[in-house]
Amino acid sequence: MTQSHDHKSHEHHPHGTDHVDNCGHQHTRTDWLLWGSILILLPAYTIGLLSPTLGSENIHTFTATIVELVHRMWWGILLGMIAVGILTHIPREFIIAMLGRNGGINGLFRAVGAGLFLDLCSHGILLVGMKLYERGATIGQVIAFLVASPWNSFSLTLVLIALIGLKWTLLFIVLSAVIAIISGWIFDLLAEKGVLPKNPNRVDLDPNFVLATESKKAFKAFKFTPAWYKSILVNGVKDSRMLVRWFLFGIILASLIRAFVDTETFGTLFGPTLAGLGLTIIAATIIEVCSEGSTPIAADLLTRANAPGNGFAFLMAGVATDYTEVLTIKEATGRWKTALFLPLITLPQVLVIAWALNQASL
Repeated sequence: MTQSHDHKSHEHHPHGTDHVDNCGHQHTRTDWLLWGSILILLPAYTIGLLSPTLGSENIHTFTATIVELVHRMWWGILLGMIAVGILTHIPREFIIAMLGRNGGINGLFRAVGAGLFLDLCSHGILLVGMKLYERGATIGQVIAFLVASPWNSFSLTLVLIALIGLKWTLLFIVLSAVIAIISGWIFDLLAEKGVLPKNPNRVDLDPNFVLATESKKAFKAFKFTPAWYKSILVNGVKDSRMLVRWFLFGIILASLIRAFVDTETFGTLFGPTLAGLGLTIIAATIIEVCSEGSTPIAADLLTRANAPGNGFAFLMAGVATDYTEVLTIKEATGRWKTALFLPLITLPQVLVIAWALNQASL
């Protein structure tokens, strides 16, 4: 588990905060989105925490939502940063070997398995997913990992079982894994055909490279030192910065929507009809910010609106159309085309399965 020195942040992140001029001098650009979000979020969080009744009802809802979402999301983002810092120390060869040296269906199943069992919220998962891309995973593996993971963590699975029962929970998990594998396979196929760019971080493994043998050697030579812990923290913060700004912006946007858009009518509008399914997709696109917040709403769609397909669509469409996820993929790959293919490929699958679930429940 040695320090890897092949990180190329500027090559693949064209909108980074550093700029090199013609004379070779490096200048730091102001990240207006990050600092603007912080300047809005900090006072709003302070007001919501210390003076929750201050201002009008809209202001109260806005600041209270800021506090709620920060308290829900901070641990996932922190764990994601730690995971990113640890991944920085793992050579690309190890990552590629673990996910499958040749990619393919086997690699997609491994990526989906990792997504299903990694107990992080959607924001921590995004941090890890983008780091996997930087360490050489195929774009299909990254997409499969992201689509399978956000609400399928162990803790949220237990919540879902309590809310909708074991049968529906298991069915939702299996169907989400199917969508993740199909989507990842299509992404890798498009990359092979040249429609989408391949991951430039991928390297070819030595045919004699054996993961188990190399792992034993690495662990024997590895020592936990204060410098190692420090590098975990420094690399985690540094490599997560471009994503954290979108998380902060997402918190603000979601809080504004909750403050000024009435969500109480959702339960009466989202029946098991095509119109109800369409409204569900629109709602998931607008208000999905964290997996913890989407789970109880999805449960209500199943139990109160008697629309299991809408509940599934709310969970999955939040992943497929979430602006944070789309923008994060764009930042990591440097391509809008790759990012926009996420909803283009996954959303039709979600709609078909959701419609079938609703029809089966009638």
